[in-house]
Amino acid sequence: MSQLIVHAGDFTFHARFEEQLAPKTCAAFRRAMPFDSQFIHVRWSGEGVWMPLGDLDFGVGFENHTSYPAPGQIILYPGGISETEILLAYGGVHFASKVGQLAGNHFITLTSGLENLAALGKTVLWHGAQKVRFEEM
Repeated sequence: MSQLIVHAGDFTFHARFEEQLAPKTCAAFRRAMPFDSQFIHVRWSGEGVWMPLGDLDFGVGFENHTSYPAPGQIILYPGGISETEILLAYGGVHFASKVGQLAGNHFITLTSGLENLAALGKTVLWHGAQKVRFEEM
């Protein structure tokens, strides 16, 4: 099982790839690591933070996809009717965009620091974009 560190704003989380459930997505994301971006607060989906990635193509389709990621689950929407994006749920999420409901590949799960998820979400909501970096341990 591959271990990751996710630095988001002032918070650090340990995580794991969901390699058995989303092997293609994990492999594609691993090739892009270390991965640096910014979290902004979701507009349509509820309690989540996301990285809009425009037309970035990870070269994957749908696998282990969900519209309802649980807190601490990270999903990748590979593009299609909306732009490519990565979303981290910190509370209740119904993944959607201005075109309606979407489904993203659950490919990373946070394994530590979950008690800081709500604080991260509220920081992004009230103080704006926060840098995020994904690194393999």
